[in-house]
Amino acid sequence: MIEVRNVTKTYVTGAGSFDALKGVSFTIRDGEFVAIMGPSGSGKSTLMHILGALDTPTSGTYVLDCKDVSTLSEDELADIRREHIGFVFQAFNLLPRASALRNVTLPLVYKQIPKEEREKVAKAALKSAGLDEQYFHHLSNQLSGGQIQRVAIARALVNQPSLILADEPTGNLDTQTGQIVLETFRKLNREEKRTIILITHEPDVAQHADRIIFIRDGKIESDKLV
Repeated sequence: MIEVRNVTKTYVTGAGSFDALKGVSFTIRDGEFVAIMGPSGSGKSTLMHILGALDTPTSGTYVLDCKDVSTLSEDELADIRREHIGFVFQAFNLLPRASALRNVTLPLVYKQIPKEEREKVAKAALKSAGLDEQYFHHLSNQLSGGQIQRVAIARALVNQPSLILADEPTGNLDTQTGQIVLETFRKLNREEKRTIILITHEPDVAQHADRIIFIRDGKIESDKLV
């Protein structure tokens, strides 16, 4: 599903150039649950932006679903993000005055899907993410942190992406709530065969994945099964 080959990323500033990634290579099969881990400044955020089609490498190739993302234009990258990738962020990024259901239907509005169909699809995504139906019409600012993150997961699922990219998804949650959210990812991976990449700096969070890629100083230091 994913093939990253000799990817580099160099940032040029007034003070000179900085190599954030230095020849990174790995593959991820369809249906894998992989954690990418590393300390601050390791290059994992840069790698996440490339995997999420938010940026392109300076050199090397990134192939997602048989498309070479590293060669695409800004408009084509936007298409990849919309059609192939579901994002789950630490900060949730929900509309606070919209209901859980409304937040999840928004991506379908942009695709001009009829209202009845998009509500049906959004409700199915919320159920897959583990949110109880009694909360579907609650505003997001009326929900707990764990419930909000489940809404964010549902929003990531609603377009049926081939890849779910979760960036520090438990960072704003207490330990117990974080465990519940991580179990939700685990269930999606095991029962629905979703491909999930989890970006984290926490070893106990990474342990929920099946495989951990550890990056340091812009290079892959280890790539091991859990």
